[in-house]
Amino acid sequence: MPPGAAATRGRARPSWPGGEELQGWAQGRRRHPLGTHLQRQPAPWAQLASALPSLRDSRERPRDREEAVAAMQPFARAAAATEAVLFDGPFDVVIPAITASLLHARLAHMGEPAVPLGLLAVAGERGPLSAWGRELLAQWPVTAGTRPRRLWSALARQRLARGDAALPLPPWATLLTAWRGARS
Repeated sequence: MPPGAAATRGRARPSWPGGEELQGWAQGRRRHPLGTHLQRQPAPWAQLASALPSLRDSRERPRDREEAVAAMQPFARAAAATEAVLFDGPFDVVIPAITASLLHARLAHMGEPAVPLGLLAVAGERGPLSAWGRELLAQWPVTAGTRPRRLWSALARQRLARGDAALPLPPWATLLTAWRGARS
């Protein structure tokens, strides 16, 4: 029997950092300070925990936009279900906004390895990074759902619109974008 198997007593151990904590929240246990408040909420913590490994699996370079979006769907659906409970918002409307935000974050943090294979051959001044940013921006969802998601989505979209997903917005642009995102 592998180490730690007896402790799980037939339950699959989460294979992602944080997954064990979220599983504990689903069972009324907590170790992390956030758990004091969040674990009391009837959110689908176990579903979110089981979706975490899909983020690791989505690190492979996608062939195209469709494959990049599909790779994010398991986590986006679990996050949307959680947001729907925590922020009393719509479920289906939030999934495209979460997916778009995840793809933006991946581009901002990873750079070229986040660009789909089909865009690597794109020529131009900034090449594939710029092309992928433009494609994400062109397909950005109009509706983002809950106020926190609208805020996050507006900031990510604005960074893409400025031409560099990793470049922070200037303070006044951040304030104006956040204000508009929260109001929309």
